[in-house]
Amino acid sequence: MSPAPTIDQLLVADPPERWREAGFQAEGDLCVVGTVRLRLGNAGRGIVGWSLRGASTLDLDGLPTTASTHPPPPASAEPHPNGAIAIDHVVAFTPDLDRTTATLRTAGLDLRRIREEPTPGGAPRQAFFRLGDVILEVVQAPEGTRIAEDPTGPARLWGISFLVEDLEPTVSTLGDLLGEPKAAVQPGREIATLRKEAGLGPAVAFMTGGPGGITV
Repeated sequence: MSPAPTIDQLLVADPPERWREAGFQAEGDLCVVGTVRLRLGNAGRGIVGWSLRGASTLDLDGLPTTASTHPPPPASAEPHPNGAIAIDHVVAFTPDLDRTTATLRTAGLDLRRIREEPTPGGAPRQAFFRLGDVILEVVQAPEGTRIAEDPTGPARLWGISFLVEDLEPTVSTLGDLLGEPKAAVQPGREIATLRKEAGLGPAVAFMTGGPGGITV
């Protein structure tokens, strides 16, 4: 069997200096977090695309995808100034979870489970795929949102949750730009969300690993 797909790059529209102000270390337009490269300064807003290794097709229900054969970047022992050491999960929204899940499975993505419970934000269901060290969380868009209003519309990359060993350095570095840490849905983990005042296009959160790590 071929190896399951993994993420090489996330293409983000924000200028690099905005991510530096949010406590990330970037050289030019490149910010490396764990095994994933963030390529900054693209046209558009938020996460405008990604590149994957090993996908059997690039037709991923509207997610803008290119193929990559680049190996993962060398591991770094140093966290970013905000404490980020890896990407815990990438979030995508879809108006039709069953459709998107089926498409991603056809492309070879490793579906681990479907959660038939609502999130605190009102999404009714989620599917979780493992892409190497990173989890892709595909969320059924809540009723009343723009994505849900068009049931035939594409899936969209929406947010990134970064893994930290401890939220205290993140709170200390980001101050008022960071929301109050709270218990995550996963037992034993904490999460804090970056506020809109930070000026980043994607939704960004920071999570502790907890006793169970990022397994699903």
